This record gives sequence, structure tokens and C-alpha cells, in this order.
Amino acid sequence: MKKNAENLKQESPHTESLGLVMSGGGARAAYQVGFLRTLARHYGDLNFPVITGVSSGAINAAFLANEPGLFQDKVDKLADIWGNLTIDNVFRVDSRSVASHVLRWGLRLILGGASNVIKTRSLVDTDPLRRLMIDILKPEHGKLMGIDRNINEGKLKAIAITASSYTSGQSISWVKGVGIDEWERGHRKSIFSDLTVDHIMASASLPMLFPSIYVDGSWYGDGGIRLTAPLSPAIHMGAKRLLAISTRHIAPDRENTEARLDDYPSPAKVMGAMYSSIFLDVFDNDALRLERINHLLESNNGENPENLEQVKLLLLRPSEDLGDLASQYEPQLPSAFRFMTRGWGTQENQSTDMLSLVMFQPDYLQHLIEMGEKDAEARMDEIHSFLCSD
Repeated sequence: MKKNAENLKQESPHTESLGLVMSGGGARAAYQVGFLRTLARHYGDLNFPVITGVSSGAINAAFLANEPGLFQDKVDKLADIWGNLTIDNVFRVDSRSVASHVLRWGLRLILGGASNVIKTRSLVDTDPLRRLMIDILKPEHGKLMGIDRNINEGKLKAIAITASSYTSGQSISWVKGVGIDEWERGHRKSIFSDLTVDHIMASASLPMLFPSIYVDGSWYGDGGIRLTAPLSPAIHMGAKRLLAISTRHIAPDRENTEARLDDYPSPAKVMGAMYSSIFLDVFDNDALRLERINHLLESNNGENPENLEQVKLLLLRPSEDLGDLASQYEPQLPSAFRFMTRGWGTQENQSTDMLSLVMFQPDYLQHLIEMGEKDAEARMDEIHSFLCSD
């Protein structure tokens, strides 16, 4: 039997060592906002001491960590931002800009060794996104000072924003917080830093589509590229219970789908598979790894030579495939940008994971927000048990 809202409010969440982890996925991050919106309706003063984000999830993470006020107020503002977002708030879609970028990339391919005379860095111009980040994050002297204020007031322990260094090949987590030790594991490491709009732009820079961002002597791209353990930054920062919001739907019967011989995968299909492996698959792999570690600790009869601790995880995901859904809204894309994406073959396959990343269409985003709200409500008993357990 489902508990009603009044019963849920009778027990207060245990927020100590609670972490919020948000994955990437471009426009798919609107789903996270819907989920948080329902969570905020039930727990308006909920507090996440540890917050991490990667790619578009970094935008949501930075906003929550930087914004003052109660959790419900923050999420309502974030939902308004996503609900009123249009594609030209993210990148330029006028015919001149799209044609210019596509032409320059085409010339680079044609000219071969002489292509260094063509200066181009991306398929789209993301200056509108930078202006939006400045508007909603309100940096002071270049820094997101709201994060410092929330830390000083005890509302936040730490935030980590992850990006991929094209210079060193490492996954870098920029950390702002108190009582945190630095870490380095193989190709991933932490760097303590005041956060800026550049850090957020770097984490959200979709490979090839968006330009790389120069930060502190290195060029960076989307945080999902080299991030093999997306849950680890929150754990390193002291979280023992993780609420993780994925943007990947798992269809149990998709493996049994048989393709026709003439159904050759389009460039969009191939690119979508690569982007999914970067942004979506590793989230589930890391969750499985954490589950196995917890199981080993439980079955070790108290033996724990490395002093590992169990970390509880509640992984939340969409009830529908967001790639399949994107194709329904493709006709509403701005004409010049739609022309370019159709050149990728976005109409040749049913599931368009690639298109879903850049589908910053108001109707699509609103659909994702509403889906997130419904999915959260459907799992509210489970969420309540997780939040209120020790």
C-alpha cells in the first residue's frame, strides 16, 4: 500500500552523508529536473551535503549547489529554466551559423593535409549556452560564490564537477568543499578549485558538437568521455548513501530485436551508440561494481583489511526510452539545424539517441520533466525508505 504525502512527511530524511549524483546526456538532463521536482514536493527542505554532476548533469548540480534557499525553491527555479529552454538558448541555429560550421568541417575533410588553414572547433556555436550559464549562475568576479556561501552556512559539504582533459587524457573532477582529501586513481583525479562558468561549460561540451574549453592550462571536453566510475567522486567526498539519477532507459526486450539486411546503421545510429557508451552505459556499470563490493563486504564475515565501507545506492532511471521519444519531436527543430541532423540519418532509425542529446525543444523537454515527475511518484515509497533509513 502506498503511503500518502502526510505519512511521508512524518519521518524526516537522514541527510548526513547523503549524496546526489547526476549523469550526463545533453537535453536528457531535463528528466533529472522532473524527478527532483517531485522529490521537492515531498521533502521541501531536503538537503544534499554532497552533489556531483557530469555533462548536462553538471549544470543541474552547479545550480543546486550555488543557489540559495530551500531545496523546493531551488528545484522550482531549475524546472522553470528547463521548461522555458529553447534550442537557441543552447547553440546558434540560424542558417548562416549552421551553414558556416558545416562548411568549414566539410572543407577540413576535403583538404586533407592542407586543412590547418580552416579554423573550426565545433559543429555548433555555444555562445548562447555560456550567456545562459552566466545569467542563471550569476558568477561574482568570475566565481560561483553561492557555492562558498552554502558551504559556509553548512548547507553543502562539497560539490564535484567532472570534465575530460584532452591534454592529459585524464578524467578531472573539480572539487569545492570542506574536509575533503584529494584523490588520484589511474586516469582520474581531483583538483580543488573555485568553480566558474568555464568549468561547467567544459563538463557539458559534447564531443565534436560543442567546442572544447580551455581551463587552467588544458583543453577540456565532456566529462563523460573518460569517466569510468561516475559514482566515485561522491564517495571520495564522504557520501555513504547515493541517490543517482540516470537518463538511460533499459528495455529488456531490445536485445531480441532483429534488424533487416537493408537496415544499415546511419551515421546518427553509430554516433548515438558511441555517445550512449560514453554517457549512459558506464553509470550502470559502476552501479553494478558498487553492488558487488557491498555484497563482498556483507559476506566477508567481518574481514575487511582495506577498511572499506558499504555505500547504499538508489539508482533511478526513465520508464521510457528517451531516444525513441526524441524522434516524435524532430519535425519541430529549427529548419537549418533539422536539415543538418537529417544529413546524419536521424530519420533512418527508430531510436535516435544522438538526436535526444541535442533535442532542446520545449515540448520534448517538458515531456521529460513530466516523465521524471511521474517516475519519481511511482517510486516514492522506495525513495522514502532510502532517505529515512540509517
